[in-house]
Amino acid sequence: MNIIISNSSRQPIYDQITSQMKSKILAGEMKEGDALPSMRFLAKELRISVITTKRAYEELERDGFIATVPGKGSFVARKNLDFVREEQLRRIEEHMQEIVELSVGCSLSLKELQDMLELIYTGE
Repeated sequence: MNIIISNSSRQPIYDQITSQMKSKILAGEMKEGDALPSMRFLAKELRISVITTKRAYEELERDGFIATVPGKGSFVARKNLDFVREEQLRRIEEHMQEIVELSVGCSLSLKELQDMLELIYTGE
């Protein structure tokens, strides 16, 4: 599994793992029923603590992205379309917050920002 950990990031390592796995699942790179590496294997591969991978898997399971079967491992869960939409909306809001902060920083008006978004959205 191709997960990149940045030790210089302010984002906790378990959160880096969960966000990358969520992105892969939402993008269809990981499909329903796909097996995830064991917590120990992933910890060894990433050179991190098993406790960190355990927390990442617990977060993914809590959020409905994976299901764990005792004695068999963890697998990508069936997608709940409402949950997928909610997760995508959350990600859009995060990006929009960054856009607003950048816009304010360069004195871009709301109207200019709306016009820019409309041009990008319509492709004109």
